Amino acid sequence: MTIGRIEAGRPGVLSVELAARMAAVLGLRLSASLHPDGDPIRDAAHVALIARLRPRLGPGLRLRTEVPVPIAGDLRSADAVIDGRGVAILVEAETRIGDVQALERRINAKQRDLRLTTVVLLVADTRHNRHVVAEYPQLPSRFPVSTRAALSALAHGQEPSGDSIVFL
Repeated sequence: MTIGRIEAGRPGVLSVELAARMAAVLGLRLSASLHPDGDPIRDAAHVALIARLRPRLGPGLRLRTEVPVPIAGDLRSADAVIDGRGVAILVEAETRIGDVQALERRINAKQRDLRLTTVVLLVADTRHNRHVVAEYPQLPSRFPVSTRAALSALAHGQEPSGDSIVFL
């Protein structure tokens, strides 16, 4: 009777436990997996933020996204790297700044492992993000070059004179 309801596709009849028991009777093992559904871009805002930086780069500079950390088995990647003509800059993009200490640790580890000396923290220009930066004095001291100065250097195809927070 239960099998007939399952075969008819009636809702609520088949549970994972029942499916596992049926599989065992047949000499099988139940296996299940989950797969993402919907839009393949999980963070469209993140992608859009990085895209806003691209037209601000001057001659000779290119923006590569999702640059893997070159350590076997390491699944981390830089959000982006700006490179060309002696320039190599780590870009870490944040649409909404949350845990500042975790952000700093993540940036420091990627900077070390990618062997990049300059970092641009690319931040969505929102009231929340400006408030977070204003409230945490370690951020402006860690990223001393202003948005204006960093964008000017990049527009001229040059590396900023230090790490910077760029609001876009």
